[in-house]
Amino acid sequence: MVTITATNPILPGCYPDPSICRVGETYYLVSSTFEYLPGLPIMRSRDLVHWETVGHAIDRAGMLDFEGIRSSGGLYAPTIRHDGERFWIVCTLVDQADATRGGNFVITARDARGPWSEPIWLDVDGIDPSVAFDETGRVWMHGTRLAREPQWYHQTEVWVREYSRDERALVGEEHVIWRGALDRVVWAEAPHLFLVDGCWYLIAAEGGTEFHHAVSVARADALTGPYEGNRANPVFTHRHLGRSAPVIGAGHADLVQTPDGTWQAVMLAMRAQDGYHYPLGRETFLCPVVWEDGWPVFAPGRGSLPETFEVSAEDEDAVADADAGTWQPDAHRSGEVSPDDLRWTGLRALPEQVAHIAGDGTWTLPVRAASLADAAAVAFVGVRQQHVDVDVMIELDVSALVDGETVGLVVRQSECDHATVQVTRHPNECVMRVVHRQGGHERILAESVRERADSVRLGVRARAYDYALLAGGEVLHTVDGRELDASSTGGFLGLWLGVFATSHSQAPRGSVGIRSFRYEPSGADSAVPIR
Repeated sequence: MVTITATNPILPGCYPDPSICRVGETYYLVSSTFEYLPGLPIMRSRDLVHWETVGHAIDRAGMLDFEGIRSSGGLYAPTIRHDGERFWIVCTLVDQADATRGGNFVITARDARGPWSEPIWLDVDGIDPSVAFDETGRVWMHGTRLAREPQWYHQTEVWVREYSRDERALVGEEHVIWRGALDRVVWAEAPHLFLVDGCWYLIAAEGGTEFHHAVSVARADALTGPYEGNRANPVFTHRHLGRSAPVIGAGHADLVQTPDGTWQAVMLAMRAQDGYHYPLGRETFLCPVVWEDGWPVFAPGRGSLPETFEVSAEDEDAVADADAGTWQPDAHRSGEVSPDDLRWTGLRALPEQVAHIAGDGTWTLPVRAASLADAAAVAFVGVRQQHVDVDVMIELDVSALVDGETVGLVVRQSECDHATVQVTRHPNECVMRVVHRQGGHERILAESVRERADSVRLGVRARAYDYALLAGGEVLHTVDGRELDASSTGGFLGLWLGVFATSHSQAPRGSVGIRSFRYEPSGADSAVPIR
């Protein structure tokens, strides 16, 4: 055995709503992806520190309909479990503009890498579904919805109901088992049920997935209740630490027992340098758990997420493998991001639906009529920002771009909020602009006319909240990242960095070659200490 010392978060960047299970010696984790595809990354680890992306659960065209789903809609709060034979994921597809669309669904697979089954829709409303298997093998779905008879605004309730494997549907009586630990608490959500030493435990979030986020716990002799809350509820939160804490909003916990019998929790939280703003979004953190007097205790003796922690690995291969494959954190894989890298995502479409790999092994991105302001399948491919300080530099072949069409590098929060450094082709020149779209309104922050060329180099240099947008190595303008993060704009996402192309609603004819896309972490944020 070797000891690995690592730092939180274990998955930096926008990996919110983590859910985890263990099969033998291997852990599997999944997180929310909202409007980005492929959806629901399946992460694998042997030590809870080094995570390999082995695939995505939503990875085929037509599995789900994303057309018109706006930012921070889409795939919410998945749960992953294993029943001894196959993996299960339950999740919610949310269309915030059309409540009749989407809903809760279940998919299964023999192998976590897939293929995953087509979605089976569950006849129940709400969000944050989960699944548990009792001692006899019966399947029990549970989730959160707004209370049918609320006592206060945004009161929610947790339901549980049996699921029939044969009928592929919810059956039997529904049981409402939880409405929150505290009086007037909002958004009792993210429920997970666990059987521990003959007792059923309910782990749930409360307070909303922001500064006042918290974890509560209840227990019962029977899965369907009645449940008693822990007198210590909420059993874990960072809200009492105030705005000076470097990490805020801890919650949405899921538990896993390690092979040696100890327990850990994964949960989301946000690194906010000023106590308010977190451009990287909600990230995945690890928290130790012990059991005392029949209840789980999170971060015993400390009461907050540890900055560093130690875990045991079977052998040094677990450490050496950090440099192989698509291991996270991506500090181990800085540099050129090739088209076969599993970090690539598209907007409401798979990357291979909007781009293709050219003969030289680089992306070719055909122009589309839709723009970044549209809730559509945009000509866009990008990656999460996973480091506070990072340089992203791209080289584009614009020789096939048609006059009037635009290509650029975007720092994206949503269709209403993003910043771009972009190039528009004209017959004898090109126009370079830095544009900040804020709350749906665009401002040109910098503009210059340059000679027409067949290639351009664009970039962003992120240092804390300063996002310098560059062309040809020259800083054109610096955007304040605090104006792009979810605490200012609303929604649930961190920032994405990517390439886009648009014909501004005209018939598209051109294309762009992405000759190089380099992601280079900088400074202290560029490495995770491992020994």
